[in-house]
Amino acid sequence: MVKIREANADDFDAWLKLWKGYLGFYGTELDEAVTLTTWRRVLSPESGLFCRLAETEQGVVGFAICVLHEGTWVTRPLCYLEDLFVDDAARGKGVGRALIEAIIDEARQKAWSKVYWVTRTGNPARALYDQLAAVDDYVRYRITI
Repeated sequence: MVKIREANADDFDAWLKLWKGYLGFYGTELDEAVTLTTWRRVLSPESGLFCRLAETEQGVVGFAICVLHEGTWVTRPLCYLEDLFVDDAARGKGVGRALIEAIIDEARQKAWSKVYWVTRTGNPARALYDQLAAVDDYVRYRITI
């Protein structure tokens, strides 16, 4: 059984462990100030960021961080699922699906216009993503400042 819930201040240690696993999965490191700012933002009602946690009998085993934002082609908010991670030991047990489906359900309840995300072409989670959403033909460009 997977329970999806909103993150709260008491979840920091559990989230941080997963966050470090997430950064490791992508082979990157972030300054501690960025991590702490991200955590503060997901807890702030003034921020467009929010975090949902996946909890099982093993504790917190996954998270999704989303950015709710306005768009120019819609009148209702868009939800960008920016970060999704499930602990290695909990993978393949429906945790990732539960997180995404909970966000989709929340989007329907709150009348958001769309939920979307990007991932690397070689991400093994694409097997799940392909079951839940359509792949579009957009290419992402970026300039790091």
